[in-house]
This record gives sequence, C-alpha cells and structure tokens, in this order.
Amino acid sequence: MTTSGGWLARALRSGNFLIGAALSGTLALTALVSLFWTPKSATAISIPHRLTQPSGEFPLGTDHFGRDVLSMLMVGAQNSILVGVVAVGIGATLGIALGALASARRGWVEEVVMRLTDFSFAFPAILSAIMLTAILGPGTVNSIIAIGIFNIPLFARVTRGSANAIWAREFILAARAAGKGAFRITLEHVLPNIASVLIVQATIQFALAILAEAGLSYLGLGTQPPQPSWGRMLNEAQTMMFLAPRLAVFPGIAIALAVLGLNLLGDGLRDLFDPKLARKR
Repeated sequence: MTTSGGWLARALRSGNFLIGAALSGTLALTALVSLFWTPKSATAISIPHRLTQPSGEFPLGTDHFGRDVLSMLMVGAQNSILVGVVAVGIGATLGIALGALASARRGWVEEVVMRLTDFSFAFPAILSAIMLTAILGPGTVNSIIAIGIFNIPLFARVTRGSANAIWAREFILAARAAGKGAFRITLEHVLPNIASVLIVQATIQFALAILAEAGLSYLGLGTQPPQPSWGRMLNEAQTMMFLAPRLAVFPGIAIALAVLGLNLLGDGLRDLFDPKLARKR
C-alpha cells in the first residue's frame, strides 16, 4: 500500500498535478473571494466609464456598459464552479448508480443500461444540451440539468467497465463465499476500488461542464443577465472586436485556463493513482 508520504512525494514531482492544482486552486479562490469582495460592482452600469482602458481604478478596463471587467470575471468564476459541481454531481450520482447496478446484476439489466447509454451517445452532448435548454428555457438551472443529464451515460459506462474488472478479482469471490450479497459487495469492495478512476473522470468532466456552460451562455441559453458569465461576456464582445478586443481576450483566457487547469489536474491524478502510467511516459 502506498503511504501518504510517498503519494505526496510523487505529487510534488508531477508537473501536471502541480500546474493543474495551481490553476484550479486559483479558480476556486477567485470564486470564493468574489463572494465577499470585488473591485467594483459586477453588474453596475456606468456609461461615463464605458470602454475605459485598463488603469489603476479598472485593472482590466470596462465594457461597453461601463461595467468593471475584472469584477465580472471574478463573479463569473462562481457561476462556472456552480454549474460544474452540480452538473457533474448529478451525472456522477446517477451514472455511477446505473453503472454499478449493471455490473452487479449483469444479464438483461446490464444490456438495458448499456443500450440506453449507447442511444444517448448518438446525440452530441452540447447539441443535446442546446435542445434541452431551448425547450425548458434559458437559465443557469436548466443549463445544469442539461449538462448533468448528459454526464450520466458517460459515468455509467466508466463505472460499469471498471467495476466488471473488480468483480473478476479473487477477493470478490472470497466476499461471496462469506455470504455477502451483491449490494454489500458493491458498497464495500467494488466502489472503493474504482473510486480513483471516478475521481479522475469527474475532474475531466468538470472541465467539460465549464466549457459547455460557456457555450450555452454564449448562445444565450445559459446564465441570464445581469449575472455575469464568461460565455456571455464573449458573446457581448463580438460587436467590439475591432474597438476593444480585450473584452473577448480576458474571458477567453479565463475559460482556457480553467479548462486547462482541470484537465492537467485530472491527468496528474491519474498518474498519481496509477504510477505505472507515469512510468510509461
């Protein structure tokens, strides 16, 4: 068994993990700080200050309504984290339950669950999310539901595949011989042994959820005004590309760094949980 000291030593040697943790930590810290403080109000309109260049008063300048860009980016981080956490939570909770059920019961139960996931994969996730938000109406809650629903089949397939490998192990046979049922074996032996795979997958899906939310907001189907959103900031910057390109650059960089950080964090966690992968690189 790997000791906590050994795990920490490998974490400190992993460039992907350190960079990913730093970027993801910055995202989380920014969202946390914005709950209590921002340089200016993120929603206050000030026409006299519209399109102000970066300065001491406005570090990243203002947009065409005079709103402080830095404050909007900080508050927008809240929205990205909220959508990512809740959407991935919905997908992971239901998907892991379905995948574990399919693996434990096998037979027709597994076939039904897997065919349903195959059917859902026939529709691109982002297009399906657009369809759902178009039907249910725009808004943060509906974006979360849409993104969460289409995380379910992915988690179900990952859980089922990983759990099947565990069910073939000798200690599962020993648990069965001891009289444990499928439900108890799943909770006590299967899920703990695939937890690392699911954590890595959740980290990667978190990044994709942030990207999907930004895409929906860009199309006007996600977070609605006056709540700041990185995707909507990009949308509003379209008409200002030649006059003030920084209005598109700053939210674009925020999205890119958030997604990059979470992907690197997931990659680093995969190496830490399975050192053999790191040695192959």
